[in-house]
Amino acid sequence: MRPQPYPSTRVSRRRSGRRAIAASVTAALAVSVMGFTAPLAANAAVVPAPTAHYDMSHSGTSLLDVSGNARHAALTGFTDASFADAGGDDVLRFKADGYAALPKGLITGTDNDFTVEYTVTTQTSANHFGWVIGDGVGPWNTTQLGNHIFLSPRSAQGGYTNQVLAAIRVKSGTDNGETRMPAGGGLNPGFTTLTMVGSGSTLTLYRDGAVISTLTHTRSLSSIIPAGNVLGYLGRSLYQGDALLRADVSDVKIWDVALTSEEVSSSMPTAAEKSAATAALLRGEVLAAMLGANPSLDSVSSNLTLPASVNGVTLAWSSSNPSLISTTGVVSRTITENATATLTASTSLGSTLTFDVTVLAPNVAADLDAISLAARTTENLPLATKGAVNGASITWTSSDPALVTPTDASYQAPAVGAADPFRGGGLVSRPAYGEGDREVTLTATATLNGQTAQRTFDVTVAEVGRWAPDAGYAAAYFKSDGDEKIYQAATSGNDFFTFSPVNGGNAVITSTADTKGLRDPYILRSKDGDKYYMVATDLCISCGTGWGPAQSNGSLKIEVWESTDLVHWSRTNGQNAGITINQPEAGMTWAPEAYWDDELQSYVVFFASRLYSDATHTNSDKLYARMFYVLTRDFKTFTYPPATWQDTGYARIDSTVTKIGDYYYRFTKNEEGGAAGTLEAGKDIFLERSKVLTAPTTSSNWSADPETTWQLTDTRMTTLETGQAGEGPEIVKLNEGDPNNTGDGYVFLVDNYSAGGYRAFVTTGAAIASSEQSNRLSQRAEWVVRPAGGLPASPRHGAFVSVTKTVLDAMRGWTDVKAVGSTTTLTADGRTATAEVAAADKGQVAGTVTFSGGDWSRTVTLDEGAASVEVPAGVSSVTARYDGYSDNLVTPSTSPAVTFGLELTATGTTRCVAGKVTEIVSVTNADAVTATVTVAGRYGSKTLTVAAGKTASASFTTRAASIAADPVSIIGTATDGRTHASTVTVAAATCQ
Repeated sequence: MRPQPYPSTRVSRRRSGRRAIAASVTAALAVSVMGFTAPLAANAAVVPAPTAHYDMSHSGTSLLDVSGNARHAALTGFTDASFADAGGDDVLRFKADGYAALPKGLITGTDNDFTVEYTVTTQTSANHFGWVIGDGVGPWNTTQLGNHIFLSPRSAQGGYTNQVLAAIRVKSGTDNGETRMPAGGGLNPGFTTLTMVGSGSTLTLYRDGAVISTLTHTRSLSSIIPAGNVLGYLGRSLYQGDALLRADVSDVKIWDVALTSEEVSSSMPTAAEKSAATAALLRGEVLAAMLGANPSLDSVSSNLTLPASVNGVTLAWSSSNPSLISTTGVVSRTITENATATLTASTSLGSTLTFDVTVLAPNVAADLDAISLAARTTENLPLATKGAVNGASITWTSSDPALVTPTDASYQAPAVGAADPFRGGGLVSRPAYGEGDREVTLTATATLNGQTAQRTFDVTVAEVGRWAPDAGYAAAYFKSDGDEKIYQAATSGNDFFTFSPVNGGNAVITSTADTKGLRDPYILRSKDGDKYYMVATDLCISCGTGWGPAQSNGSLKIEVWESTDLVHWSRTNGQNAGITINQPEAGMTWAPEAYWDDELQSYVVFFASRLYSDATHTNSDKLYARMFYVLTRDFKTFTYPPATWQDTGYARIDSTVTKIGDYYYRFTKNEEGGAAGTLEAGKDIFLERSKVLTAPTTSSNWSADPETTWQLTDTRMTTLETGQAGEGPEIVKLNEGDPNNTGDGYVFLVDNYSAGGYRAFVTTGAAIASSEQSNRLSQRAEWVVRPAGGLPASPRHGAFVSVTKTVLDAMRGWTDVKAVGSTTTLTADGRTATAEVAAADKGQVAGTVTFSGGDWSRTVTLDEGAASVEVPAGVSSVTARYDGYSDNLVTPSTSPAVTFGLELTATGTTRCVAGKVTEIVSVTNADAVTATVTVAGRYGSKTLTVAAGKTASASFTTRAASIAADPVSIIGTATDGRTHASTVTVAAATCQ
């Protein structure tokens, strides 16, 4: 039985409280511009009531059925922000981030009759379903995959690219059982209504009321309708690995009967309704694209982005005041008063969009307000020379130029590579470890349009952190497309091939922000070695994102953390979110890595990306991946926009860099499926070198000049050895003492992503540096892949870095860094006592030593691990205690006591008595106790009692007119038992 007519089919769906369509959208958006002719309302057929009607109204996690049948769909992944207001109507914006589960009962399967009406617009071609009747997610040609009927509004399948794809699938024997409807073309501009009608053995597909495809089949709907509580889905494919939908959907209706062609035309939203929704969404999309860094069009102070197209609709721009805002969006910063202009976009739909813009007169102080410097820094400072808001010229002075440099007025950009955006300013000379932090005041002077303003910034320059020799290695990685979290591992000691997981094998960082996926982590040690930075790709394939959308509409962010121990990680920006470093025209931001640039005195962060012609990502040419870079000093602020680093016309991804001697060496993946010019094999690694890290690369050239670009020195480096495609190359310098290190050792690693993860090659810096076309590293006998083992289990694209003993121990115990032990040794030279302090890990020691003996003590600051003091007379025994340092990284320790002997001094003189020489030996007791002293020489021996602080003398008659030099022994014993033994020589003498 056919249901009763549905009275609200042709009633406008506008709801109270919705704002009207913007007046600037002209009435030209009507039936004629939609590219089809719909039946007139006067001829409308009476349409049966649907079993469910979803006009994209929602409440909480329910997509509301407005048919009156209360068959609400369950939403997964969506929030209120997923729904847009399109001129009074709701639109659900599927962004590969959610789906709706349709309840059972909408289609019964008692016969083969049904109808699904689906109004949609999308510019994304992918393996995604707009809707599906059926349940059971699984691989192709398995029973796990449920039988189904589906429609994809814009497919990426061969033969259906950018067209509507619809099919019915009932598995039979060894056959997957899918039968596809013939390709009938793509969507119309703007919102398009696709209606599928099943009637007996025929499926008919309509586009805006016109038939575009039919299929005769032998399948039974009863074999498709699931037995459970879910009939099917909106926005979710049943094929395992397919992406969730990326599209805007405004209306869905479902019937358990087959509509006639007249009813199909009568039921769907009118052309005017779809035009209005298209126009309203278009305006919102254009507005979002054009704002850039501006908060609103009422408060514009930086350039606007005027897209050439949005969602497949081309736009031609004009400006009422081109000197204020050009047709390319350039905003004047020379005005002295606020000014207005009207921007008009003429669309390919025949409509116009107008935007009234107020440009704010630049305030030079705003550029100073935008400056944010760390209160305490361990890095060079990003002293901007161009204002971020208005582009003011900024110069810096420093209260201590030796500590932090000012802007260099004579700075000249290099002929090759990036210019220093800070023009010589902000270079920090950190105090040595143990010297303590120091303060500096920096003054920024901004100048713009005759205005000048100043701002001061007080910064603490941190002393360099404690150094210790590296004693092991750490790794970070993700596991698979289904496990996109960051895991870490550490070696058992100073042997690279002894990795095992840390943190109990659990993930170290799980993303709850942005795409909620983390891939390709890379760890870089800071230039001073006392901090680690980690960057990662913001991508979640397991969340339903397909590889197509991941490259065309991927994240423009990187995820960034810092740590001193590789256990405790914190976001560099202080927020639970990544940092946008890429430009709107980019398709993705993949595999970020970083390296220190000695010339720029900054970190270079580089990554792979597609680059579209504009922010709408609608062109299909030149979409090969290429490499870009930005600069940073603090991993919080980055230069913008990214600079092109590698663009040879072929796809490149996954660069990693090391410096050996004067050259930077770069390993990169050829992402092409085959050879790419001189690069011999696709999906493999090649090697280049240059003296300039940021030098551009426009070709893979064996003969390129490494002084001005990058020279190719090896290619096809791994597949002949591993038998597998490779990516994610890493190069690690081996520690001293590592048994794998023969003196100049390196480990090169490649991610065999389809065969278990990383494999390793052991080589040397000299071998890498000597590679050339006629003597390639990869063609030498010693270039051999190591047997599997010793690396983290199944690691995917990650990083490896050297660590100290304290960091290694912290990682393996997954605890805080513990202080290392120390040993204090005390020696004496006369009354000079010297303490030497050694740390158990052979690292630096800073702090103080306190010498003490009796009531006396003296505290002395260590200098390169040693401290000395003069012990005053009367102090007979001294110990030295290492007091530790403020960082508590080395434990205190105390030396054994050193005892000082009885402190006696003696002098010997002569005089003549009756022509004969008499020796006189005087003994001074500088000690605090009385001493008994025996003076013995050639002419006799005498015992004296010498009081503390007194002098006593002994005389010896020689009975000779002339004597030779006479060594006299001084043997003393103090009342406290201490002794003294020394010799004084009485000089030769003659009496006349």
